[in-house]
Parts: sequence; structure tokens; C-alpha cells
Amino acid sequence: MQPDQDIPLPRQVKIVDTSTLLRLEERAHELGVNQKLDPAWVAATAAPEADHFLWPACWNSPAHLPELPRQIRCELLLALHTGEHVLSLLDILPDDFTPLPRLTSRDIGERVSRQLDTSPSVREWLLRQPTG
Repeated sequence: MQPDQDIPLPRQVKIVDTSTLLRLEERAHELGVNQKLDPAWVAATAAPEADHFLWPACWNSPAHLPELPRQIRCELLLALHTGEHVLSLLDILPDDFTPLPRLTSRDIGERVSRQLDTSPSVREWLLRQPTG
């Protein structure tokens, strides 16, 4: 049993800009966590001046990374340069998650919740894109 087993999942939705999101994705790749996007794809596809949202979904403790503390698996609402939003997952260490700015607007939180429920996944969005 891990010492932090009884720590509740954070309930705060975090809001991040594109440069912060890229740093989080790069860190996820460095650590080898399960849920992440290719930082190059994020850099090419994310709206540069947009806000993105991280909604904690569950704890994740992958067996292949016993040296890492458990991660917060977040639903990621990613704003694209096309004006669309897509859903992904991102595993984040608690020490990286805690200092991120917290969403404080109830109205925006409700909108984010609706968008998380209705936005396509990154994979679904990619499958709809014309090949070229």
C-alpha cells in the first residue's frame, strides 16, 4: 500500500495556457506515464493563445513505473487552432498539478463540463480530418 493511498483526488479544475500544457506533455513523455499526447502534435494543433482545462478523473498507479508516485489522471479539454475542442487524457504528478491555476468561475466550469461530455476524442477528431 502506498503512503498516499488515503489522499482524496483533487476536486479543482485547472486552467492552463498552451505553453504550460506543452511543458506538462513534455514532462509526461520524460516520465513515461501512460496517458499523454505527442508534444509536437500539441504544439502544431493547439490554439496558441487559448486556455485548456484539466479535470481530475482518477488516480493512476502504473505497475511499470513503481518508482513514480501515483499520478492524477486528468481529462484534458484541448482548444485547437481551428476553434474546435477535443478530449484527451493526461497523467500528471501531484506536485506538478497542485501549483497550476485553479478555475474559479462556476459558469466556465459548467461550460467545460458540457464540452468534456460532447467534444470528440483526439482520435475521433483525427479520423474525421481529410487525409492529404
